[in-house]
Amino acid sequence: MPQMMPINWILSFIMFIWIFIMFNILNYYIFILKTNNKKNNHFFSLKKNFWKL
Repeated sequence: MPQMMPINWILSFIMFIWIFIMFNILNYYIFILKTNNKKNNHFFSLKKNFWKL
């Protein structure tokens, strides 16, 4: 059915974006937890290095 193709494409695209966003949020929280387990100076040094780039 050609009428269903755009809907399937949009749904697959939305699912891909949703998985990508969830993966990024998961990595972000893992990074925050790792930095919080260490000293806060490490996090600020990463910020300084990021701004230098």
